Amino acid sequence: FKMFPGRVICKVLCSGEKEVDLAVQSAKAAFRIWSQMSGMERSRVLLEAARIIREQREEIATMETINNGKSIFEARVDIDISWQCLEYYAGLAGSLAGEHIQLPGGSFGYTRREPLGVCVGIGAWNYPFQIACWKSAPALACGNAMVFKPSPFTPVSVVKLAEIFTEAGVPKGLFNVVQGGAATGQFLCHHPDVAKISFTGSVPTGIKIMEMAAKGIKPVTLELGGKSPLIIFSDCALENAVNGALMANFLTQGEVCCNGTRVFVERKILDAFTKEVVKRTQKIKIGDPLLEGTQMGALINQPHLDRVQGFIKQAKEQGAEVLCGGDLYVPDDPKLKNGYYMQPCVLGNCTDDMTCVKEEIFGPVMSILPFDTEEEVVERANATKFGLAGGVFTRDIQKAHRVVAALKAGMCFINNYNLSPVELPFGGYKASGFGRENGRAAIEYYSQLKTVCVEMGDVESVF
Repeated sequence: FKMFPGRVICKVLCSGEKEVDLAVQSAKAAFRIWSQMSGMERSRVLLEAARIIREQREEIATMETINNGKSIFEARVDIDISWQCLEYYAGLAGSLAGEHIQLPGGSFGYTRREPLGVCVGIGAWNYPFQIACWKSAPALACGNAMVFKPSPFTPVSVVKLAEIFTEAGVPKGLFNVVQGGAATGQFLCHHPDVAKISFTGSVPTGIKIMEMAAKGIKPVTLELGGKSPLIIFSDCALENAVNGALMANFLTQGEVCCNGTRVFVERKILDAFTKEVVKRTQKIKIGDPLLEGTQMGALINQPHLDRVQGFIKQAKEQGAEVLCGGDLYVPDDPKLKNGYYMQPCVLGNCTDDMTCVKEEIFGPVMSILPFDTEEEVVERANATKFGLAGGVFTRDIQKAHRVVAALKAGMCFINNYNLSPVELPFGGYKASGFGRENGRAAIEYYSQLKTVCVEMGDVESVF
């Protein structure tokens, strides 16, 4: 592997209906073995997979950088979160249990937490390896098998995860990878032996997956897009708020679903905040993502770069002011000249009705909007079809809790942004989807409850 942006790094065959069926049948066979193992047995295998990922951290991070274009520093963080996720669910695997309920006359009932079967994971291209771990770790901990389809733009690193699971000792076929685009995804969603679908991606595709799953009455977890509000009050620690705004907009070239791209700033500090954000944004080092000092790599592909550029052009036409960035960036290194680079962009003079403020851009574009009162900003923050995340920066902790309680969003941050500890559930409200990844909550979405009622006396018949 070498970093040559804009060039082919590998070719993969798309999985058709036959290949998808083979993958599902293979997973189904492995499920029969895996589901009969104890939680502790499954835990040991997941811990071994986590150990291998830790051991191969540098190799996998390099692969992910080439796969996606993000900086090597960020890729290492993704890989660390990935093994932590496997360790976390390994710890839960042995503790999964039902409960015993005492009934009159010595009778009793109990519940069993049982796996679903073959689960399908469909990943996005912004966090290919990490998303695969977020989906597979709870699925496998609960005793399921998984067939995973990565994005066709980032097909490589998930194959490495499959190899690691095999090396760690999962039954052959328990975690299968199929490659392809929408057609492959349709074969997976329609397959009669698939028990559940977990999808990360866009709202339009999420709607289609939900429709397909409905035909087979299959449960779904949808982690979709966002246009999240980041609210900066005048009593914040300004430098911390600026750091938070940069983290909320420019990680992974801005290609993050929960990014806080609508930055609401209390008017008293609008000028000071904007000035500092622009200054810091202009210093972001763009270039070869495999170099240690690089802070921002390349966007995923040419069509996406064109789309992001289109949003900036439209924002200018609608009256927004480009305070910095927004142009294409050509690195000095000749081997990078075909890369999909752009300068991170800050937009001022924005209003709530602009397209750049309403629609998910999924690129390094921050929109700054002034506000005057808490009541006003909460109402404006919630005036969106999305509800994935939200953030608040203030020294007034009562205000912070009051505001996040009022935000219609599934993941809220106080005086930080875009932290994703695996112990905390992650997911959205409204059009941003439903179901949760991470935390104990994910167990609910990868298992089902069976109730058993035991009568200790004779049946009292009413007939």
